[in-house]
Amino acid sequence: MGMRRHHLIVHIMAGVAAGVAGSFAMERYQRALGRVSPDLGGAPGAGGQQYRQPQSEPATYVAADKAARAVTGQHLPPQDKPAGGAIVHYAFGSTVGALYGWLSARRPETAAGMGMPFATAVWLTADEIAMPIAGLAKRPGAYPLTDHLSALTAHLVFGATMEATRRLLLGRESTR
Repeated sequence: MGMRRHHLIVHIMAGVAAGVAGSFAMERYQRALGRVSPDLGGAPGAGGQQYRQPQSEPATYVAADKAARAVTGQHLPPQDKPAGGAIVHYAFGSTVGALYGWLSARRPETAAGMGMPFATAVWLTADEIAMPIAGLAKRPGAYPLTDHLSALTAHLVFGATMEATRRLLLGRESTR
């Protein structure tokens, strides 16, 4: 295997691990917000996704239910939604981490700002645009500003944790 290909694979794998760490930090951050206000806190196993009104279920629960219906033809039982939501959250986080690892290896400026500009782009693209289009959430205007701000700050925690983890795993290699 060529050095360049090896370099990319190492960065992608570090990105996957960093995405999992970022997802964990994001979920813990949302739980901490829930201790401040139940309206801001994350739902159990939802990967930091808060209960939003008018939608009562986090997008990760809805996505897990859609996946279960596609595979089994049956809805995900309510007691399994927290676990399904967590699987969706960590799968998405590790995929975003892999992309981040690949991009930061190809374009080191991707990691500027401790990963927070990248995380802001993920929030905007995934939470604000893709989830409503996919039917996992209502349109952005249906939610109060506090929902958007708590989701954005959770993504900033995700990005900073992801970048710190990536740097820790790669050491000096992280800047090449």
